[in-house]
Amino acid sequence: MKVICRNNEIREGSFEESWVKEAFWHTSAHVLAQAVKRLYPETKCAIGPAIEKGFYYDFEFSFAFGEEHLQEVELEMRKIVKETLTVQAYEMSREDAIAYMKERDEVYKVEMIENLPENEEISFYKQGDYVEFCAGPHISNTCHIKAFKLLSVAGAYWRGDEKSKMLTRIYGISFPKASELETYLKLLEEAKLRDHRKLGRELGLFTMFEEGPGFPVFLPKGMILKNLLIDYWRRIHVREGYQEISTPIMLDRGLWETSGHWGHYRENMYTTVIDEVDFAIKPMSCPGGMLIYKSQPRSYRELPLRLAELGLVHRNEKSGTLHGLMRVRALTQDDAHIFMTEEQIIPEIQKVARLIDEVYSQFGFEYSVEVSTRPENSIGTEEEWELATNALKNAMDAMNIPYSINEGDGAFYGPKLDFHLKDSLGRTWQCGTIQLDFQLPQRFDIKYVGQDGMEHRPIMIHRVVFGSIERFIGILIEHYAGKFPLWLAPVQVKILPIADRFVPYAEDVSAKLKAVGLRCEIDYRAEKIGYKIREAQLDKVPYMVIVGQKEQEDGMIAVRKRDGGDMGSMSVAEFLENAKKQME
Repeated sequence: MKVICRNNEIREGSFEESWVKEAFWHTSAHVLAQAVKRLYPETKCAIGPAIEKGFYYDFEFSFAFGEEHLQEVELEMRKIVKETLTVQAYEMSREDAIAYMKERDEVYKVEMIENLPENEEISFYKQGDYVEFCAGPHISNTCHIKAFKLLSVAGAYWRGDEKSKMLTRIYGISFPKASELETYLKLLEEAKLRDHRKLGRELGLFTMFEEGPGFPVFLPKGMILKNLLIDYWRRIHVREGYQEISTPIMLDRGLWETSGHWGHYRENMYTTVIDEVDFAIKPMSCPGGMLIYKSQPRSYRELPLRLAELGLVHRNEKSGTLHGLMRVRALTQDDAHIFMTEEQIIPEIQKVARLIDEVYSQFGFEYSVEVSTRPENSIGTEEEWELATNALKNAMDAMNIPYSINEGDGAFYGPKLDFHLKDSLGRTWQCGTIQLDFQLPQRFDIKYVGQDGMEHRPIMIHRVVFGSIERFIGILIEHYAGKFPLWLAPVQVKILPIADRFVPYAEDVSAKLKAVGLRCEIDYRAEKIGYKIREAQLDKVPYMVIVGQKEQEDGMIAVRKRDGGDMGSMSVAEFLENAKKQME
């Protein structure tokens, strides 16, 4: 497939390549805008980028555009695609570009152009009767867009600013083959069934209150799940030589100025005033970890010093970005900070990488790795960034772990390795990260006494494995479709007495299961057994134990698996042996 860049430069590639896919979806967004302008000429166009899966375009309509209008726009898009329009790129001066867009009353385009540097040539892309101010690139002809679907309509503030005008955002997806669209739409339907917000409500795991948007509330079963993850996290971190700490949820402004967060992350922080001093609720745990390091003299014999924290952090996320457990304002970050010498950098990076691999394998996730490099908004010298970036690359190369480069997406204080796990639907989620930091040790002036008796500056790693425990739970809910493996299921066994007279025997069985640590419940309701079984299946409980006259007389239990059906009659001891094997 040919891709046209600025100055009509042509590159060729396949749709499977990410840069071609981005150009394909960007062109699809232009086709959407072209269709909207043909149908509703008074509409003003804002932005229409490619996104991770598909594209969107933001418009200002003169009427209330809704889902009911999508079919009409799709039909017009099909006409445009059939016209096999060649895409052409050309440039205008800044002044001409502004005049051109003002003439067409495209106020958002004018604003974007006016914010560009002086004397910069402005690129435009033309397809048929539609001309768009755009940086590109695009595919060379609309005829390649064989299959597409407009998915939804949403509101979006201009430039993401809640004080700006609310625009209408139309989401879409497109492919060069109809079969690819069909497969994607099936996955989309499956994803809706697995939506963690829906399953979280149905399974009684978590909720959100109107009084606290973006602040998740875990219900009893959800707390079991969260604590199981925390218990697992603690076990492996003790084994790996981490020391667990806890730092204050709120610290004064001076600390955040020293760390750089006040200057580089201020808009995402909640603040308050105590005794006429500015305080910030922590969005990250690293500055508190620095204070703990500085709380006493340190020797090279203590390094690497691994401090781990399950820190409750708060971030000022915009209301339009909140999404169940995936994007929240309060989260538990499984943070850790490793203080080390320069010689220990690569071994420590590799040690963390192996830990992340172990954890993701435990849940059945595959993953890929990205090296995220220096962003524009950063601190430190070029030499420090180059040294840190090369250390991350060298550590992965030595382990034969492939990685891609994500230019400009590092933290403001250092480059990072981002681990993108793949779930059962093939979707990727960025969770684990390893960030190498030369800056905070300097800003906090932390030191250790070396073997030579002199003071030296340690280097530090910031790292998470789950990322956010809340978000990881959301991912797990969708990955397993609520059918958690036995060790992770909030309720592992549901005991179903056929009638009230068998409740004492059910309670005796329950006591035996609980005695060895199994989490079980008894369904005491006076309902038919078929109804109880269906309810237990809807609750996605791994095992159902049915007790009636025969089971009580024989001292046995009838067992059903969540997906495997009837397992027949067996003793409690046999059932426990079977369950033990699954949890090993």
